[in-house]
Amino acid sequence: MEVFHTESLSKREFDQILSVLDLGGVIGFPTDTAYGLGADPYNDEAVARIFRIKGREESKPILLLVDSVEMMEKIARPTPRFYDLANAFWPGPLTIILEAAPTLSPLVTAGTGTVGVRWPNAQFVQKLLRRFGKAITATSANLSGMPSCLTAAEVRAQLEGRLELLIDGGELPERGGSTVIDLVVDPPQLVREGPVTYERLSEFFDGHLTRRQP
Repeated sequence: MEVFHTESLSKREFDQILSVLDLGGVIGFPTDTAYGLGADPYNDEAVARIFRIKGREESKPILLLVDSVEMMEKIARPTPRFYDLANAFWPGPLTIILEAAPTLSPLVTAGTGTVGVRWPNAQFVQKLLRRFGKAITATSANLSGMPSCLTAAEVRAQLEGRLELLIDGGELPERGGSTVIDLVVDPPQLVREGPVTYERLSEFFDGHLTRRQP
């Protein structure tokens, strides 16, 4: 598994990353919350590999990253409150669950018809998305049931030999995964609390917010 470093990434190396994604490969890369597994969500074999790499149940959807609202509109259908919510909290550690566009593979949505989307606040990822020109998968780069990884060394310890490339972005802040909110249901539902707290979101929705029961 070849390892690149964000602080010294050359044009040739960046082009190689894009080539791996174009050819259906899977990369490990740093986001603003944890290291993720990146692949082309429109390549079914690449998405299927993510499930095999992680040992992940196929009933669990795959998170996608975007670099703009316009990119989000190509993979999901926004609800009336989406635009205000995105304007308030994106880019940042908030994943928003929306109805998936019909062009999105059921492998990504795990047959739910919905998809979690996030615009991350991380310079490398934003550049990668801009150059790739479409959404990228970003489920956490770890074996299912294991802690998410905050360093490239942790990714290697769990996934050595399973990825084409690993991009080392140093140690990430220890703050867990992103907050996840479901806008498909009414009232909106907090699925997982993270850096964006329940209190902040409840204030945004004027108290019309519930918590998903385990």
